[in-house]
Amino acid sequence: MLRYTVIFLLISLVAGILGFGGIAGQAAWIAKICFLIFLVIAVISLLKKSK
Repeated sequence: MLRYTVIFLLISLVAGILGFGGIAGQAAWIAKICFLIFLVIAVISLLKKSK
């Protein structure tokens, strides 16, 4: 999941540099959502391990 976050972040950076604002915004939004999902899964995994 974290891999997809980094991929979409790189896509958004490249698109932003090249002037594609709409694509850059959407890729950044997808990267943010993927990262939040990753954080939730990581916290749940850590809580299950500690029990």
